[in-house]
Amino acid sequence: MKVLVIIGHQHQGSFCHALASAVVEEVKAAGHEVVFHDLYAENFDPILPHGEIAGDEELDPVIRRHCDELLAADMIVIVHPNWWGQPPAILKGWVDCVFRQGTIYRFGEGGVDSEIAGKTALVFTTSNTPREIELEAFGDPLQNLWENCIFGLCGITNFTRRNFESVIMSTPEERKQWLVDLRETVKKHL
Repeated sequence: MKVLVIIGHQHQGSFCHALASAVVEEVKAAGHEVVFHDLYAENFDPILPHGEIAGDEELDPVIRRHCDELLAADMIVIVHPNWWGQPPAILKGWVDCVFRQGTIYRFGEGGVDSEIAGKTALVFTTSNTPREIELEAFGDPLQNLWENCIFGLCGITNFTRRNFESVIMSTPEERKQWLVDLRETVKKHL
């Protein structure tokens, strides 16, 4: 199995990085191949130039590699913080640049045809807002974004998202347990 792991968090010592590291460790321990990208560490350019929107242009080699890795992956794992009910801009830009019409999906007579349909997707997010407050005030915009707007559109129905909150108010023991929970979630999908 090939597992693509993408992290969108700018601080190497973040809990998001601990989550991503735990994912990579579990995948490798199970004997699977990992492709890992830390978008900030790699200085990923999240800007989608207008000329690349058509879908038939020559792609930047970095974007081509990311597209090829997404197509080859059996499982896609995304890790990021919740910023204003959204992923950080660098990760949103990664989606814009890599989930390309004409490469990853196409609009056809029957709707959307996707080259990644049937794969597995896991999304792990962190936030500082307690869950009850977040749900009451905003619902869960990240769930809708990842499950329906991105992966659902692309035919991925084997989808799991887990939010870890409130990171800022959590204890070391809580964070240890969250890492155990994450590892169990990953194992269930391998």
